[in-house]
Amino acid sequence: MKSVTEFSNFTLSQGLKSKAALAAEGKTPEEIQAGLGEKFKFEAEKLTYFVNALEVAGQNTENLNRVRVVSLAEGESAPAKSTKVEEMHYFPEFFVKHNPAAATDLKGKGKGRQGGKGGGGGKESPWGMSPEQKAAKKGASAGKTKPA
Repeated sequence: MKSVTEFSNFTLSQGLKSKAALAAEGKTPEEIQAGLGEKFKFEAEKLTYFVNALEVAGQNTENLNRVRVVSLAEGESAPAKSTKVEEMHYFPEFFVKHNPAAATDLKGKGKGRQGGKGGGGGKESPWGMSPEQKAAKKGASAGKTKPA
């Protein structure tokens, strides 16, 4: 599969709005294509790819990231959601929806920076212990090491 060009969601949404405005004015399909070419500065094949990508984007607007225009070599199979127009395949790609429930399940797993090798109490400050913590630790360890 060889990628010929791609059109981003922003460009496609602007193109769909422009196309709808031109159609509302009663323009013919040829005039609409010429108007889109002037506005977006596309010519020849790129303009044809853009107009066809607008058709694909119009069918799949929700969560659309981009539309890739690809050509397939002999023996290659087309991607699942692609649309074939003439000799090119127009392949819409979508944003992946984030599942916040799965992210909260992972909280607290793994050691990370705060867990360290001790596993128990992480530091409260990135600069080490406060003077009060040092004194408390020194007092606790002094009581343990004296023989009775």
